[in-house]
Amino acid sequence: MVILKKLKETQKELQDLRAALNEHAIVAVTDSHGNIIQINEKFCQISKYSKKELLGKTHRIINSGYHPRAFFEKLWQTISSGKVWKGEICNRAKDGELYWVATTIYPIIGIQGTPLQYIAIRTDITQRKQSERKAKKMAFYDPLTNLPNRRLLKDRLHQAILNQSKGRGGCAVLLLDLDNFKETNDSLGHNIGDDLLRLIADRLIHSVRATDTVARLGGDEFIILLENLDTDLELAGQQTMKFAEKIRSALAAGFFLSGRHVISSASIGVAPFNMETPINEVLKQADIAMYQAKSLGRDQVCLFRPVMLAEVEAQAQRMVDLRRASHCDEFKLFYQPIVSSTGTIQGYEALMRWQNPSLGMISPADFIPLLEQSGLIVVVGRRVLKKALKKLALWGQNPKTQHLTLSVNISPIQFANDKFVSSVEADLEATGAPANQLFLELTENTFHRNTKQLIERMNRLKRLGIRFSLDDFGTGYSSLSYLKSLPLDTLKIDRSFIKPIMTDSKSAAITQTILTLAQTLNISTVAEGVETVEQADFLRASGCDALQGYLFGKPQPIESFPPADYQLNE
Repeated sequence: MVILKKLKETQKELQDLRAALNEHAIVAVTDSHGNIIQINEKFCQISKYSKKELLGKTHRIINSGYHPRAFFEKLWQTISSGKVWKGEICNRAKDGELYWVATTIYPIIGIQGTPLQYIAIRTDITQRKQSERKAKKMAFYDPLTNLPNRRLLKDRLHQAILNQSKGRGGCAVLLLDLDNFKETNDSLGHNIGDDLLRLIADRLIHSVRATDTVARLGGDEFIILLENLDTDLELAGQQTMKFAEKIRSALAAGFFLSGRHVISSASIGVAPFNMETPINEVLKQADIAMYQAKSLGRDQVCLFRPVMLAEVEAQAQRMVDLRRASHCDEFKLFYQPIVSSTGTIQGYEALMRWQNPSLGMISPADFIPLLEQSGLIVVVGRRVLKKALKKLALWGQNPKTQHLTLSVNISPIQFANDKFVSSVEADLEATGAPANQLFLELTENTFHRNTKQLIERMNRLKRLGIRFSLDDFGTGYSSLSYLKSLPLDTLKIDRSFIKPIMTDSKSAAITQTILTLAQTLNISTVAEGVETVEQADFLRASGCDALQGYLFGKPQPIESFPPADYQLNE
């Protein structure tokens, strides 16, 4: 009785264990050849096959094709030797849906020491795998274009270098920066901008081989990794330039978005590399080449050359020197006279110079662009303007010089700063300079954006008595529209028209037209770059109000200038 009772208890425990196992696990039993001889209901539920369809079959019926052949060969090697196998398998249900299972396969060993049957116990991990895949996609792919992101790109670059070490050919990267994308995005809207980025991503993919990687770094920057190129860097560069030109042409064809044709060009930097080049150096070289392409006028392709790196490093050193110069106040003001048509000095233009301790005097053309790129122009420009105001205040205290005007160049970045007007007001008050003797010189590209706001800024300053000159007039694209809308006092005719005025009839005609137009609009004129008496006579005869150039004096420190009653010797 006791034995029978224990047997029943054992059977009960086994039934409970089996019920629990069936409730939580997917179970299948196969013979030694892998033919299914027993399954539970959960196996049928997840595979969507009936027991009748599964019994007698092998697990090939649910093979998804996801795993390589070697995966299953290794699995069978393990279990046929009597060992337990554990792992994760992707299977395919009857309706084609993929599902993942964490699997343990336990061999039942016979008296001869070989497996008689195999018990496979599986747990559904599909949801976990989907979460992992989603997390991986978020970590490694750009959510807008579904292209690989910077992180995945670096992994691909490392793999490319590893492939090179195995003799699988050379590599190169192409860095693309879309030209004027911000303007397109702002004018058409961000939704259109996003659609454009998706279309560009698709066109890039179709412009390269299936084995190449197209990634988005962010914003309007894309990068392409090309592999299996020539191992010689020079030849790899030539091959890559052909790909780059194909891509440039494909993008330049434009796109149709919301019923309109959108033009989108790209500046492309090309950098071939080998396994000896560090990844960060590869990206740096491509970046340098891309900026060189932009400097060539955009919609260009540029191949990296070592000399470019030397130029970038030299520019970086100049930036270091500029920051030191700003801190040590190495920027000086030189003054060039502006002479009336009668030959009397009516004022000066203050011109900034950089007195470098080791390099000497440096031209503004070499450092002003760097000041603007770095944003230092706001700080340096205010300091220079304040120096000019102090000089103007001194002139105002002397009867012989109080009639002199002073013109100061203002950078577009400086004028666009929201604190510019208040800083000028504060500096006028601090120095006591007469505002009505101050001319602020602006160029046409100052007004390419936020024109209405900047005109209001001009009007606020004019109410203080400050006057405005439009510098380099005639060299922009919208000169006449600016004449109509800007509250200007003076036009400065660019030297490019004045220099050939005695030999080029077209330059002479343009100059005379500008002078006539200015007289009609009641705007005074100054001709820049006057170097000969003949030029001066022609300009005076044509009605030019004032002249400026080497004929009357080069820019110099103010102390070396002649007295204010200087007359032009005729």
